[in-house]
Amino acid sequence: MSDSPLESDKPTPEAAKVADLSDYSVVSRRHRPDMLTVLLVCAAGVLAVVWGLMGIAPSLTSEIRVFQAHPRHRWTAVDLEIKKYIPAQLRDLIGATPGELEAIDDPHEVRITNVQVVDVDGDGMNDVLVCNASQNTVIAYTYEGKKTIEPDFGEDVSVEELQAQMAKSAETNGMEYLWQETLIGESMVAPAHATVVDINGDGKLDVVVSVLGNIMPSDELIGEVLLFLKTEEGYDRHVLLSDVRRVADVQPGDFDGDGDLDLAVAVFGYARGGVRLLENLGDLEFRDSSLLDRPGVIHVPVHDYDLDGDLDIGAIVTQDEEEVWALENDGSGNFSRRILYETDNYDVGGGGLVAADLDQDGKMDFLMSQGDNLEFGHGWPMPYHGCVWLRNKGDWTFEAELIGKLGGTYAASPSDVDADGDLDVVLVSMSNDYANPQNPSVIWVENEDNQFNKHHLIARQPVELITVDCGDVDGDGIDDIVTGQFRIPLSVVPDHPVRVWFKEEF
Repeated sequence: MSDSPLESDKPTPEAAKVADLSDYSVVSRRHRPDMLTVLLVCAAGVLAVVWGLMGIAPSLTSEIRVFQAHPRHRWTAVDLEIKKYIPAQLRDLIGATPGELEAIDDPHEVRITNVQVVDVDGDGMNDVLVCNASQNTVIAYTYEGKKTIEPDFGEDVSVEELQAQMAKSAETNGMEYLWQETLIGESMVAPAHATVVDINGDGKLDVVVSVLGNIMPSDELIGEVLLFLKTEEGYDRHVLLSDVRRVADVQPGDFDGDGDLDLAVAVFGYARGGVRLLENLGDLEFRDSSLLDRPGVIHVPVHDYDLDGDLDIGAIVTQDEEEVWALENDGSGNFSRRILYETDNYDVGGGGLVAADLDQDGKMDFLMSQGDNLEFGHGWPMPYHGCVWLRNKGDWTFEAELIGKLGGTYAASPSDVDADGDLDVVLVSMSNDYANPQNPSVIWVENEDNQFNKHHLIARQPVELITVDCGDVDGDGIDDIVTGQFRIPLSVVPDHPVRVWFKEEF
């Protein structure tokens, strides 16, 4: 058997004589366009000139329609004040006085990589946990109520300052929202995700941080898994894994059934990556092993997907391929690989994977956002952008359905937005066609008997949102929405690093 993939593609001696490519005239004729092609190109050129003379500018359009807000559901949008953070060791190194560096007005890129609504300190109230890759910090923001804004009409206040005060007051219905900051960790290069978990079983909630090491594509061994162990004084920093490629997510679970928590690690890398297991050996010692070798792993949601009593691992792969995998646990920490979803459309741009029992049948499903379209030539809405529901049908069979359409969808979060007892889905967009001001950046998709045909607008601003989570931030029993912005390089959109959408009662 020949090594050639297509033996029949080889030219016969007779064909070689007819198509003698050593003859320049033959090559010229083979590459010369036919008359029809020439006429079509000329016609296109004439039309372009006519359009220009008439003042009609060609533009990219999307099949995704413009959405309208639901008349019964409203939110109050509030921006968290992200203060400049200067590490104390840096200030001491250069001999700066307290507040000196903070007072310098220097522009910086907004790079919020993850937001979560989660109880960080175990007091029964949710906080907003923010991974900030421009300041290299993980900070928890605790909501402390609101007060009426009193405009400053002093003599020293300029007209511009007064206008800014009034504009801010109008945005928040005349209220100032108060927050308390708790620094979890600092001086880590591009934290991607933070997971709240009591890793050592002492009753205190710790934080495990996934560190990319570089926000840009890289296969260098710069990723880390850091543990911030809760103590009476604050958080103690421990390195659980280093000298790996960029780490995007870490999720806990007792995979081997020995009573302690192990860690599933998503290594995104660039051309190399995969899923790794950190087996808990006690005393904050972990043994590292590889479970799956695939580049571009973003999230590793942990759950008992096959309902056999042990914890399995899901994984979304979005680099060379667009896939969803499962690592099936045999109950003793040994895993079998299963591919649950794949597509031959390599442009869908998976943004993440969330475990959610969307149909509430007791079998855990997945929500997969797709619309990471930052590659050159794909910066506009596409019909396949949105949220894919991977519905768990049992026996490791998952059925895919596109349930929400939003150009440039990067993240999804389940929430009972309309309080009717089922789960709706909130979507955010990173790179929609924002030259059209009608295009949304935040929407929610309504669940009606597991049919998702109604899309409702939440907001058209801010744009370039990369992360979203839903939960009760203000303690009123109603889910709010938190979004995080990641400014695309060279973009000129307004900065809104973290915005909280407080749901109003209806």
